[in-house]
Amino acid sequence: MLAEAIAAVLVGLTVVWLVVQPLLGSQRTRPEPAEPLDLEETPRGVALAALKEIDFDRETGKLSESDYQLLKAKYTASALEALRAEEATRPDPVEALIAAKTRALTSGGARCRTCGPRPEPDAVYCSTCGLRLLPSSAAQTATPANASAPAALAVPRMSDESVR
Repeated sequence: MLAEAIAAVLVGLTVVWLVVQPLLGSQRTRPEPAEPLDLEETPRGVALAALKEIDFDRETGKLSESDYQLLKAKYTASALEALRAEEATRPDPVEALIAAKTRALTSGGARCRTCGPRPEPDAVYCSTCGLRLLPSSAAQTATPANASAPAALAVPRMSDESVR
């Protein structure tokens, strides 16, 4: 009976402590998660929404042609300015892909005698012409035999008569 009473008191004190602790403890503020801006909240979005609005107002007859031309010039200039500012801060994804491919091809990987550097780093044979690839140490000094000719023209093809 005494053990049950002690256990009940301990459970009660634990519950009271859990309820009172957040009230007495220091206030910790959690940083709010960073949310991306909606398109309408960006300068570009504001200008594009304004352009749509003045087009609608002109079509419904609420805006004269002279006012439309004035507002269109103003908001078009601000939209172009916002687009140029975005392009200056954002790298071009196509340029990034080209740079990555160039790094992959020139990073000392395998090289074919006829086709040049190969994108497959662990390949033994060229995926274009089927010749054995030069090892990476020899690939640095080797140059393709006919680099000016396309790979399809550089490979001799067997005719149907030679197969028979």
